[in-house]
Formats: sequence, C-alpha cells, structure tokens
Amino acid sequence: MGDIEAPDSNRPRQTVLLSVLPSKEFATSRKGMLLIAEVVLSFVSFVCFAASTAAAFVTVPLLEFLAALFLLFAYSTKFNERFKGFLWPLMDFMRCVTASIIFFIISIIAVSKYGDGSSKAAGIFGFIATIVFALDFYLIFNELASFLKQGGESNEEPSRQQDEFSDSDSD
Repeated sequence: MGDIEAPDSNRPRQTVLLSVLPSKEFATSRKGMLLIAEVVLSFVSFVCFAASTAAAFVTVPLLEFLAALFLLFAYSTKFNERFKGFLWPLMDFMRCVTASIIFFIISIIAVSKYGDGSSKAAGIFGFIATIVFALDFYLIFNELASFLKQGGESNEEPSRQQDEFSDSDSD
C-alpha cells in the first residue's frame, strides 16, 4: 500500500482547461477582448450558417474561428515571442482584412437571398463580426504605421509596444 504516494495537498492543482485559457491580464487587454469577440462571433455565425439553408457559407466562419482561436492561444501563451520568423502583426492584419471583407460579402448574401431565420441570424452575426474584424485591422494598421514611423528601431513587435504605451498612459 505504500507504493502509491499521496498527492501533495499544499500544491495548487491546475486543471488542463485552466492552462489552455488565456490569462486574465491578456483577456482584459484590448487585443484579448477583440480576439475573444472574433472567436465567439465566428463560432455563433458558424452554427447559424450550419443550421440554415445557406450552409454553403459555413466554411468561412469555421476557418475564421480556427484562425482567431489559434491567434488567441498564440498571443495569450506568448507563443509568438518564441517564433520570431513569422511576421505576427502582418499575419494578424491580413487575417482581419480578409475576414472582414468575406464576412461582409456572405452576410449580405445570407440576408438578401435566403429567407429562413437562421440565415438572417447568421447574416446579422456576420455583420457584427465584420465590424469587430474591421476594428481589429484598423487598430493593427495604426500600430504598424506608428512602428514604421519610428523607423522600426525597437526589437519588439508593434502589438507589444502598443500594450506598453497604453499601460503607461493609464497610470
């Protein structure tokens, strides 16, 4: 009976779910809130399109959901700081631009062409997702523009610099 040791009850146990979730400081940051909104809106739009007669458009919300979920995970775990070979802000910018354009197009088609309620709901959530993605790419563009105006002198990514500036402004 002495072969199995009792777990140390003084040590805090962290579940697998808590290790995957973003930290509170990232989730309350501007980038964290935008990514969480993108994940939620893409998933809701995916479910609405899957239940509608406009099921041909289900691919776009699914791909955007997965891309936003990956970037949420990458930014919250600082995965992007370990892989400097990728241009993370540019990749995020291109994802947001394409998502906002494509969500806008399929939302117009879903609302105007299909008559069932879930297609209309998918279109409405798609319009809201378009606004969130457009806001995100506008903010990323401003960060990249200010980074390039400075001459790109810092070794940090523009998104990290902007977070530091916004933290120092709030003090």
